[in-house]
Amino acid sequence: MKREILVYPDKRLRQKSRDVIAFDGQLHTLLDDMKETMYASEGIGLAAIQIGVAENVLIIHLINEENEQNEHDLYEMINPSIIKGLGKIIYQEGCLSVPGYYDEVERFEQIEVVYYDRFGNKIQREFDGLMSVAFQHELDHLKGHLFIEKLTYLKRKKFEKEWKKKRKAGE
Repeated sequence: MKREILVYPDKRLRQKSRDVIAFDGQLHTLLDDMKETMYASEGIGLAAIQIGVAENVLIIHLINEENEQNEHDLYEMINPSIIKGLGKIIYQEGCLSVPGYYDEVERFEQIEVVYYDRFGNKIQREFDGLMSVAFQHELDHLKGHLFIEKLTYLKRKKFEKEWKKKRKAGE
């Protein structure tokens, strides 16, 4: 079922998420709903808090070279964390909760992570490039943060001004 995505400045986006304890049908429904919601919004990542569920759950599904999202490339990550981060990369990010706004953000270039799949199996992996960026972006959501918080003071002020103008115009 497609769910509504919370949009900035909704205060619920600031909530810190809690760890998942039960890897059950309720979790599977949440993951399936997140996937449907993300696809309907043409996103590549979604954190549960973005649909109002304060649980440490995120999904990422990057687009391949053929500009498609293959089912086997979908990552469902429960209780994710970063073990180690290396290097720096600057990437232009956008967010389904901040629609229509994109800006450059600095992140770790490579990360080592640990998470659980929908069945409670522990997984440890290394990611780099866009996958690393997407993971860090979604993990920030689970901690109650948005990518716009990583902008410089001047860029943040510019964003706020443009965002208010957009909202007044009813976009």
